[in-house]
Formats: sequence, structure tokens, C-alpha cells
Amino acid sequence: MLKDFFGKKKKYATIPSEQSKLDIPEGLMKKCTNCHKIYYRKEMNKNNNVCPNCDYHHPLTAWERIYSILDEGTFTEWDSDLTSTNPLEFPGYEEKIAKDRDKTGLNESVVTGKGSIDGQPAAFTVMDAGFRMGSMGSAVGEKIARAIERANDASLPFIIFTASGGARMQEGVLSLMQMAKTSVAVKRFSEAGGLMISVMTHPTTGGVSASFASIGDYNIAEPGALIGFAGQRIIEQTINEKLPDDFQTAEFLLNHGQLDKVVHRHEMKPLLTTLLSIHRKGGENV
Repeated sequence: MLKDFFGKKKKYATIPSEQSKLDIPEGLMKKCTNCHKIYYRKEMNKNNNVCPNCDYHHPLTAWERIYSILDEGTFTEWDSDLTSTNPLEFPGYEEKIAKDRDKTGLNESVVTGKGSIDGQPAAFTVMDAGFRMGSMGSAVGEKIARAIERANDASLPFIIFTASGGARMQEGVLSLMQMAKTSVAVKRFSEAGGLMISVMTHPTTGGVSASFASIGDYNIAEPGALIGFAGQRIIEQTINEKLPDDFQTAEFLLNHGQLDKVVHRHEMKPLLTTLLSIHRKGGENV
């Protein structure tokens, strides 16, 4: 039985017997994918989906991320009805999109809007890897570009949490075009004096890592996040060299100057609060 999971003596739920499994509601327990300890799901949720045993950062949905960072009741969503079409008539694509809509409750793999962090307003964008692995198609790129432009118009800082497998292959070159579109939007935002904070979570790969995710004023990441363009095996086969085991992890990128900081999930909101305070225009909320 799980007792005082945050106390000095951490106890973990034991694996239930076949008989006791019949009495446990489905979805009550959650197993850490890293250390394989078993917890009550509600207790893991209270810990922001971070394993209390090994500190592994389990994925958060877009809305879980929003609730964990933004002040309660301050979030206003933008472009919630914007979603993908099937411009190339890729077989089965529309059915897969519909399935992910039902599974996640989202229309696309990104949620954009504005809210406050400890009373400080910001444009806030979150990608959700549960929807088509967070892949970037035309609608995703359009939503992100629009969010950056709205942040610019309102003189708001722009914060984005990325989680993506890269460009969405079912949309072909239209998907790849989003790399340029979002990067141009960031460039214009930067030239206008805007503040962009990019937080890369596991995984941030492909065209997303090679575009807007890596060009913030601050580029930070969660512990253990996979960040990179091509896969490690592809790179090894291309250069005929064995790469380090921690290659493309957040910690590896930090050690090689490609990140500003690796931040624990429990410390994320205080850090964002500090950064927003430092850059607040004229010392006042905008």
C-alpha cells in the first residue's frame, strides 16, 4: 500500500495479486517507465508527473502543462478551431487525425493562448506529443506563427513548450514550409524587442528542433529530454563513428553550449517568473 509518498520514508505500491487486480479500478495505478516503480496515479499527478523515486519526467498533456504553470483562471485560448486538412489526399490521414482528436480532446497538437504567471501576462504555447506525436503540419505552424504575431501586437513575452517528433510527413513540403514561417515570425518578434522563452521537453526533434524551438532568447529544457534533428543511428551511419550514450539529451546539449539551462519541472514556474520579472517593460506589467 502506498503511504505518505512525499515523506522521508517513501513506500511504493506493491504489484497486486491476480485476485486483488479485480478490485482495482482501471487506470488507478501508474508504472514509472524508467525505474518501474508502481504508484497511485493521483499521487503521481500531484507530483506533476515526476517520479518521486528516480526523478524521471513523464510527459504532460498540453492542458496539464497549462494548469501547472499559469495562474488559475487566467488562460484564454486562441485559434482553438484551427485544424489540419488533407491537402495531399494522403490515405488514412483524416481518420488518424479524427482518432487523435477523440483521444486527446484537442483539434491539433498545439494549444496557443495567453495567461498570467504569478500575475505577469504572457503569450503561452504548448505542444502535445499525444496528438500525432506533436508533429508539425500546416495548422500547427499557422497557430504558432499567429501566436507570435499576437504576442508582438500586444507587447507580450512569448513562451513555448515544445514536444514533437518533427514535421508531419502526410503534408509533405507544406509541413516543411512551417519551419521557415515560424522562424520568420520569431525573427520579426525579436526585431520588435519581444522576449521569447523556449522550453524543450521530451522529445523535441526534427523540423521543430531545427526551427523555432532553438531560437529563443532563452533556450531551456527539462531533464533527460531528447533534443535533436536526425536520429542517433542515422548520424552514426553517416559519419561512421560511435556517438556518446547521452548524445542529444538535454544535459549533453547544455554541456556543449546549446542550451542555457536544464530546469526541473518543479522549478520551472519560479524560473519563468524570474525571467519575466527581469524583462518586464519599465518595471511594470504589460
